[in-house]
Amino acid sequence: MPVDGCFTKFQFSNKPEEWMQSGFPDHFEKIIHYVTLIESQARAIDAGVTARTRKIVDSKDPESVFRYADTASVRAEIVAISNRLKNLKIAIVGLGGTGAYILDQVAKTSVAEIHLFDEDDFKQHNAFRAPGAASRDEIAAHMKKVDYFHQAYDPMRRGIVPHQYFINVDNVSELGSFDFVFICVDKGPARLLISEYLRSMAVPFVDVGMDVQMDPDTSLLDGTCRVTACTKSKHDHLAVCLPTDDDDEDALYRKNIQIADLNALNAQLAVIKWKQIFGFYEDSFQAHQIVFTVATSSLAREERSTGRAR
Repeated sequence: MPVDGCFTKFQFSNKPEEWMQSGFPDHFEKIIHYVTLIESQARAIDAGVTARTRKIVDSKDPESVFRYADTASVRAEIVAISNRLKNLKIAIVGLGGTGAYILDQVAKTSVAEIHLFDEDDFKQHNAFRAPGAASRDEIAAHMKKVDYFHQAYDPMRRGIVPHQYFINVDNVSELGSFDFVFICVDKGPARLLISEYLRSMAVPFVDVGMDVQMDPDTSLLDGTCRVTACTKSKHDHLAVCLPTDDDDEDALYRKNIQIADLNALNAQLAVIKWKQIFGFYEDSFQAHQIVFTVATSSLAREERSTGRAR
């Protein structure tokens, strides 16, 4: 039997009884079955041999942003769905605890570009609120946050662009070219400036926020994680939902309790909402305001859109 110039002398079939009528459920199960069958015979001679070489699978797509293939999407058979995010240009404004976890998730999607905006240095306390584990040398290097996170995720993918400055009235127009923006700032005036500009340019965005306080009677922490979305179909709730007061910034920063697990949860909720807006996840309720409350473990969905969110 010739196959591409090769000739076989032997062939065999070993379909399990439960699949005799219907066939293998998919190609993966078929290959694994036969590999296991042949491998077990080889191990009878040498117990140390294996057919599973764990070789790194390189991407066959020359335009892929990943430095190695996204085998997770392949195994889950969701490549077509994952590709709905493929050509997006994303901005993350603020690389504090929540912004860093947003980057962690967005970096594992096929978006074309991820732009990071933050002027602050990566300091020791940041290491305890960020994904991964920063080394002593990395903390001692006094890198900008954007450079630290660019360095951390560059081995996995291309397209991460660091910007070593805050967004202000002089440069907010840079956000007008993005397909989506994550606002992760802790200052009301900055949030107001950015959200108003993005709304005027019809750029969809998600704003995140946490409010964690200690109960003086119980000495336990309670609080909320908030995600507020803005799309073309729903934006009349922003004036009510976004905290934009000009508070005493130093006092606010000192009392603003940040916990890594809540930062991560806030980020996950924001990323899920972004993926809903771009057709990755189902979104039956079209909620544009989501609030998780710690004490009751409850998730409130508010500000429903009646049209397509995007």
